[in-house]
Amino acid sequence: MQRTIKIFTVDNVLKFKEHLLLWSQQFETIIWLDSNNYKQQYSSFDGCLAVEEFTSIKTDYVTAFEKLKEYQTITEDYIFGYISYDVKNDVEQLSSKNFDGLDFADLYFFQPQKLFFIRGNTVEFHYLKMVDDEIESDFEEIQKYKNPKIQKSENDIKIKLRIHKDEYYQKITKVLDHIKRGDIYEANICQEFYAENSTINPLEVYNHLNKISTPPFATFLKIDHQYALSASPERYLKKVGQKIISQPIKGTAKRLLSKIDDEKIASDLSRDLKERSENVMIVDLVRNDLSKSAKKGSVKVEELCKVYSFKQVHQMISTVVSEIDENIHPVAILKSTFPMGSMTGAPKVSAMKIIEEIEETKRGLYSGTVGYFTPNGDFDFNVIIRSILYNEEKKYISYSVGGAITAKSNVENEYEECLLKAKAMKFVLLNSK
Repeated sequence: MQRTIKIFTVDNVLKFKEHLLLWSQQFETIIWLDSNNYKQQYSSFDGCLAVEEFTSIKTDYVTAFEKLKEYQTITEDYIFGYISYDVKNDVEQLSSKNFDGLDFADLYFFQPQKLFFIRGNTVEFHYLKMVDDEIESDFEEIQKYKNPKIQKSENDIKIKLRIHKDEYYQKITKVLDHIKRGDIYEANICQEFYAENSTINPLEVYNHLNKISTPPFATFLKIDHQYALSASPERYLKKVGQKIISQPIKGTAKRLLSKIDDEKIASDLSRDLKERSENVMIVDLVRNDLSKSAKKGSVKVEELCKVYSFKQVHQMISTVVSEIDENIHPVAILKSTFPMGSMTGAPKVSAMKIIEEIEETKRGLYSGTVGYFTPNGDFDFNVIIRSILYNEEKKYISYSVGGAITAKSNVENEYEECLLKAKAMKFVLLNSK
């Protein structure tokens, strides 16, 4: 579908980003993707906003990928959306029967009427023809947009644990038993923190979370009364032409105030045998997933177990790439690799069965993915972690965290790693209104 493209130069990009996101709140459907100017490899833009659906698809997991394939093929335009973790049930003979307090659809994509790309100090407006006469007036309005006065929430948010510490220990012990029996080598086990009968200002919470973490795959998603406020540091999968890029994260260490101590803990992480073994197992899984659609001999590991530093944590990241044939549909590549190995385990299907048995909460959008397709079939998707999910109608707030369990896992250390990952989400919920 044809779009009108106009490019503007702005003096203050950070201020324009802030105004753009404020201006977007008038729409029922919003996806904002922010790289936070993080100088990561394979970046396509500094920020991107898609608003106001023209067409859309919303479905449960049954034949979800086939429906997405049809929608993406027919639309031949930019489409933005998400695939929840539970679309795993479309890929394998699996089920999701745990508690769900959020009620996100399993899969949702939309064709935006208005689309913005920020690169450096330029902003590209990509508007459908039906609304392209609004480009100039929207640009003027965004530049001077003021934050409307919002009634502050008076309620105190009381965060509860779905799984308490003793129960978590018991569950991880069960996972270790599975590993000893040879059922799996590794499983990513998650737990939910939640608040009921609570309200938040989603944009304020997102801005606070993003400021604390400044990750390369931050996301603000609004679909009617449902929100995802994500400070994700992880890319799931990207397609550029015939190249596929996956960048799984496994291995976490906290940042320290002293520069010497901080450099030491990062160095220790890079040499930690347990953390490296976690990462290598997932790299092997990703290599196997990519090989399903790759040209023979094209799957390569560009980076193995490299430590990257973010505001709150150091992360161990690997980069795995492949080349595909031109005749492979982009949705087929996603289906053959979904869900991402970093959030499941190895072997993947066995790990997912054990995850369903051990966890108490349906993952839904958590550990799923948000991203977009371009008109020519390229795509880029993140991993929804370090994220607050919110159902405004049900007044239900949720954030989940997890970690990879291997034969070398120490239960106490795994629990502490979960608390470290949950720290930013808890802080912003208790300090934002």
